[in-house]
Amino acid sequence: MTDKLDQAYKTIGEVVKILNLKSRSGVNNSTHTIRFWEKNFKQIKPKILRGNRRYYDQKNLDLLKKIKFLLKDQGMTINGVKKILNSTKSNDLDEISNKSIRTDNLRNKITNISKIIKDLKKTK
Repeated sequence: MTDKLDQAYKTIGEVVKILNLKSRSGVNNSTHTIRFWEKNFKQIKPKILRGNRRYYDQKNLDLLKKIKFLLKDQGMTINGVKKILNSTKSNDLDEISNKSIRTDNLRNKITNISKIIKDLKKTK
């Protein structure tokens, strides 16, 4: 059974954290990237409520994961990604893009653990 939190709408800030998007300066707040993708990929349709705040459901989040995977991990162009999203091959990428996100999260956790171990060795 899925957790209620998994079914809840996510804010644009939460989506940036889930996707682990970073700006060129390395800052974790790349909400402009999500907005840019919304303009280029008409399939992304967040709910826009009071104060123009965007809320993303799981379908949109999966689509954003796929777009990130193709653009950032695979180095594709926006036009190339549009062609894939408009083809029948798009569904085949779901599992691959989701695994890529999990790999990124694992890599970040390992890096953090490594830093903690180094700090502990320094304090000895």
